[in-house]
Amino acid sequence: MQLHNLKPAKGSVKKTKRIGRGEGSGHGGTATKGTKGQQARTGAKTKIGHEGGQMPIQRRMPKRGFKNPFRVDYKVFNLGQLDFLIEKYGLTEFSPDVLYMNGLINRTDLVKVLGNGELKAKISFKVNAASAKAKEAIAAAGATIEIL
Repeated sequence: MQLHNLKPAKGSVKKTKRIGRGEGSGHGGTATKGTKGQQARTGAKTKIGHEGGQMPIQRRMPKRGFKNPFRVDYKVFNLGQLDFLIEKYGLTEFSPDVLYMNGLINRTDLVKVLGNGELKAKISFKVNAASAKAKEAIAAAGATIEIL
């Protein structure tokens, strides 16, 4: 085998379809666009979601609910989880900065403490929100809480 003998495998290379190059080519005349109508014209485009005159699916489906633009989403921690987290990560303070540094929340997350469970550790809390039950339990455990 030499360089001048090399050929691609049989059937692997196909000729390109040259449309609109005369009747003799077999692809002349309407140039494979069918006859007449919107799609045969130049610059033919249909809008996204167009279904050929049938009512589009986004208009057939009913509207449901709404998204409240003023909703505040908190990353929630229950008192029952806190002892485990304090032990595992060696936390001396429970604040968004410390939680972010340990990979528990994202930079922009707001933190809320809820009162489900018991708290044994005495550490300071700096959180964005806390339930009334959580505030009582934190005070009872001898810890301090500051709402940011």
